[in-house]
Amino acid sequence: MVSGEVVHRLGAVTGTVLCLALVAVVASVLVGERRERALRRRLTQLLRSEPCSEGRPVRAPARRAAIRRWAPVVSAACLAYGLVGGAAGLALGVMVGLGVWRWWRRRADSADAGSDEEARRQLPLAADLLAACIAAGAGPAAAAAAVGESVGGPVGERLSGVATELRLGGEPGQCWGRLASIPDAVPLARCLQRAWSSGAPAAEQVARVASDCRERAARAALTRAHRAAVTVTAPVGLCFLPAFLALGVAPVVIGLAGEILRGV
Repeated sequence: MVSGEVVHRLGAVTGTVLCLALVAVVASVLVGERRERALRRRLTQLLRSEPCSEGRPVRAPARRAAIRRWAPVVSAACLAYGLVGGAAGLALGVMVGLGVWRWWRRRADSADAGSDEEARRQLPLAADLLAACIAAGAGPAAAAAAVGESVGGPVGERLSGVATELRLGGEPGQCWGRLASIPDAVPLARCLQRAWSSGAPAAEQVARVASDCRERAARAALTRAHRAAVTVTAPVGLCFLPAFLALGVAPVVIGLAGEILRGV
């Protein structure tokens, strides 16, 4: 017969080993991703002078994204089970894993929302710069590379990535489609893809898209201002309501009540 203490120790050791293994896998994935980013930056610098007619776009494997997403959850669950063990450790591991998963998902959602908001702010400026570069005689890919290097941020990174993939021989529809994934950037991506495929001048169309982007940004700012005004009015009204009742309504009610009581 195997005693309960031996089973508990075996479960704790197994959970600890699994946790350490997952941490090692996550570390190797992060190191590989850092090397891949450095390689991409090096390729971008090398390809700015000479375009490449053949190649394929560099894509981050979906497996690494899945490992980055689920490794902290499984590691936390295994660590909780290894520390407690038994049925209580299993239940604690499940709860800890769910908590880490919800925290990780909320953090990712907030990061995505902040990136989308920054992209909306950058898009009108980027469209104006693209229109100026195209009007000066640059091609869509060259304009995207120059503007991406100048603007930076989510829009600049996407433009630089599109220009690099086009130089590597990527399919134009897929490359410009990645630019279209930015909020409100679908018309801009269509104009640039049409200019890249047909060679037609696109300075006026891109300038018109930039004007539309500025109008949308102005409307969004006005909507936020109205929403903020409504949000601020409610607390201010609640602050003034007791004073209004004390100075305006209460004296009238007290005077009427006194007259009624004297009449009775």
